[in-house]
Amino acid sequence: MADALIDVHDLRHVYDDGTAALDDVTMHIAKGERVGLVGPNGAGKSTLLLHLNGVLRPTAGTVHIGGVPLDDLHVSEVRRRVGLVFQDPNDMLFCTTLREDVAFGPLQLGLPEDEVRARTARALAAVGLAGLEEKLPHHLSFGQKRAAAIAAVLSMEPEILVMDEPSSNLDPRGRRTLLDMLSELGITLLVASHDLAFILELCPRVIVLDGGKIARTGPTRELFADEAFMSEHGLERPRWL
Repeated sequence: MADALIDVHDLRHVYDDGTAALDDVTMHIAKGERVGLVGPNGAGKSTLLLHLNGVLRPTAGTVHIGGVPLDDLHVSEVRRRVGLVFQDPNDMLFCTTLREDVAFGPLQLGLPEDEVRARTARALAAVGLAGLEEKLPHHLSFGQKRAAAIAAVLSMEPEILVMDEPSSNLDPRGRRTLLDMLSELGITLLVASHDLAFILELCPRVIVLDGGKIARTGPTRELFADEAFMSEHGLERPRWL
């Protein structure tokens, strides 16, 4: 697709132990789309996400972000454009204060101090953590840590936000807060999750991955309502559909 912001073609990944995690995956995501990625355990979801900013490299196939190939020459540019939020926010918070964690990425870009301050303030406001700048990250609630990890990525001003199980371990209030915040961001989202209700509310389109292959993609509500298909790929049709 000429207008795809994320363009993955015939992607294959085989781990060093011989495990084939992805097999000829082709997908296209347009600018501004919010797309869910679902599938059973071991389907290859996390492996796919890690290819989108160069944490993993393909055994075969290609990844382009906004027309830029993900290769050794362009990996730094791609990483500035794709923000990756890991499943455990503790993996992304390592500084003394929340302000320092959110400012870390922009500082590494060599931005002027006033720009770093502005980006930090905007990112914290976007996730509802303004006013907690001096808080110690390990004193935050789990939901606040999740928001802080997202803010640390947003401060880099990526074009794409890629998230792995963002709603896991959140209570209902934290889950609702996260849903509302992501819905208002206005950037391209790819969200991998087992929480089908979360995906249904956030993502108009869904990709089903099973056995390292894309089984189907389409409108989320329509696909989730197909009970036979969902069962075939290790997923439960939500009861409210």
